[in-house]
Amino acid sequence: MDFATLTWLIPVPPLVAFFVIMLFTRRSKPVSDVLAVGAIALSWVFSLIVFFRAVSTPHLAEHPIGSTVGWLPTGDTVFAMGVQIDPLGAAVLFFVSLVCLLIIFYSTGYMVGGAYWSGDEEKGYVKVAADRMKPRFMAFLSLFAGAMLTLVVADNLLLLFVGWEVMGLCSYLLIGFWYDRKYPGEPDRMTPFKAGVRAFMTTRVGDMLMLLGIVYLYSQTGTLSFAAIMRDEHVLEGLLAPSFIAGLTTAEMIGLLLFAGTMGKSSQFPLHVWLPDAMEGPTPVSAMIHAAAMVSAGVYMAIRMFPIMSLGWHHGGPLSAPMVAMSAIGAFTALFAATIAVAQSDVKRVLAYSTISQLGYMVAALGIGAYIAATFHLITHAFFKALLFLGSGSIIHGVEHGEEHAHHEGHHFPDDFDAQDMLNMGGLWRKMPVTAWTFLIGGLALSGFPFITAGFWSKDEILADAWANNSLVFWVLAIAAFLTAFYTMRQIGLTFAGKARTAAAEHASESDWKMVAPLVVLAAFAVITGYVGVHESFPVLGALGNPFHEFVGETLLEHPETIPLDWTPLLISIIAALSGLGIGALVYVLSPLQEGQTDPLRKVLGPIYTLLENKYYIDELYEFLFIRPARWLAETFAYQWVDRGLIDGTLHSIARTVEWLSFRNKDFDTYIVNAAGDSVAGGIGSFGRSFRRLQSGRVQQYLALVSGGIVLLALLFVWLIFLR
Repeated sequence: MDFATLTWLIPVPPLVAFFVIMLFTRRSKPVSDVLAVGAIALSWVFSLIVFFRAVSTPHLAEHPIGSTVGWLPTGDTVFAMGVQIDPLGAAVLFFVSLVCLLIIFYSTGYMVGGAYWSGDEEKGYVKVAADRMKPRFMAFLSLFAGAMLTLVVADNLLLLFVGWEVMGLCSYLLIGFWYDRKYPGEPDRMTPFKAGVRAFMTTRVGDMLMLLGIVYLYSQTGTLSFAAIMRDEHVLEGLLAPSFIAGLTTAEMIGLLLFAGTMGKSSQFPLHVWLPDAMEGPTPVSAMIHAAAMVSAGVYMAIRMFPIMSLGWHHGGPLSAPMVAMSAIGAFTALFAATIAVAQSDVKRVLAYSTISQLGYMVAALGIGAYIAATFHLITHAFFKALLFLGSGSIIHGVEHGEEHAHHEGHHFPDDFDAQDMLNMGGLWRKMPVTAWTFLIGGLALSGFPFITAGFWSKDEILADAWANNSLVFWVLAIAAFLTAFYTMRQIGLTFAGKARTAAAEHASESDWKMVAPLVVLAAFAVITGYVGVHESFPVLGALGNPFHEFVGETLLEHPETIPLDWTPLLISIIAALSGLGIGALVYVLSPLQEGQTDPLRKVLGPIYTLLENKYYIDELYEFLFIRPARWLAETFAYQWVDRGLIDGTLHSIARTVEWLSFRNKDFDTYIVNAAGDSVAGGIGSFGRSFRRLQSGRVQQYLALVSGGIVLLALLFVWLIFLR
């Protein structure tokens, strides 16, 4: 079997499905479902075959699976495009293809029924079917999956960037999928259309800087191939030359520019604001963005380019500039986002800020040189975060159907009733048992519940590396781990514990099997995935070694060292997780919230709760610092002053001057040129009219005139003679 050709084919089925659905089957929901699921299933099968081939290939990093083709002539050479599966690519390909398959399959059940408000105050609001454009939704999801798979199998940075940008387009299309959705009574609330625009514009900031980094890298190396750069010591040594900015090497400058792309794509502070608003899209979109693609792509790119970002750094020595930026921004973002998640009431926004925080863990891990730990957490996080988002979608689906059922029984709900607000839930454990159990497993994995969940093993690896290399980063991440466990149990308690606080929650029911089945599969992976990365010195479980570390570590020229097992950070990690879960259970599970009761945390924190609930007013700060000035520049300065005042005013003045000159030219033409010509013509005409009287045609008159003339001549002759 030609595995290189098979690698080329991995992204093809979902890309083809996108075009087929959009061109031929966009009016048929069943056919579009079959095409989308069948296409991604085929890609998953291809991915599994390539993955198992990769893990069974010795020295895969030295001889990766792949091939290249000539693409663009560049003088005497040709820029090549190709695919490549090395240890890192194989590991990422495994989870991306599987999670994409489960999300798209889940979508066939999620995008059924339901409605939302559309319209405006003047014409009135009406309910429209949420699934009326389902084929288009499945097409966009297929394009999203195809773009991410293209990014993963790419063997060079330019092809990676192509998949990167297509995903940016998909995020705009899918976050704003319900573009006409409105919220009666909440005019200032973020709408899907605005959220899509915000996501697109915010990520463009990072993408622009990333593109500059790609151009700079190509100008210095003449290639963008991962193998040609990352596994060539001479090329890497050349990047240690000084850059155009004093104090930074070329590699550091390139690394900082590329990291800016990660900040935008993976929603790191201060470019984090788009990700929570992305929750305005359908829940499968949230899962795709947060787990299978988009934000995972940002961290994957940073991991892929780690040899450049860490160039010049040696274990125990001073960090490179990109590593300093990653460790500082990653650690701060992890804690910053975790504090905000504590006070959110939207079931999906809690998870959104959780994603930002967990991505901060990965970025901080890269910043301290924990390459394997960052990759491990990227993979485990994809499974349990996909589980949590799809679980939240099942919850919302159940509450929405409960609202519809209760409405038929005579219960009335306000127009602004929010099925995503956890304060409107409660008691769902008995109504949705499968969703509840799987969500609990995902929540425990996110919290790092010890020894059982995958999240514990991957998060512990990061904390262990931080303990060994940077104590400040360790304690920041440890506090974030405690907060993560607390807000996760708070979410579970508000959603499932106690009694239903609304009629919608009381009438909720378990979701369709198409939605429940992916939850069960993901719940299994949220547990078992962690065991491939257990520290080899760990009692009993480490007896089989650490296959993940051995396999993925081959990607680098120098295999990363294994940090010796230290029980101190392990115990701190366990204490942080269990104490956070325990306090959360004490407040929200053992004493569940009652209908009409205020969140106990609001009473404890007071104004701090309001600050966290409003996300530190970062959105308002950006509105004041950036959006309003930009709008003023666009509407007042650029449009009113420059366009209408200066440009239009100048053009209108020129036009009026030309118009005046044209009228004066008309007057000159009329009264000078035309008048002179008309006068000559008129004189000739008058002379002709007068002279023509002599041309009467009467012979008698002519004889009389001749005779008279002869007489006059004779008289003149006589007169002249006598004068002599």
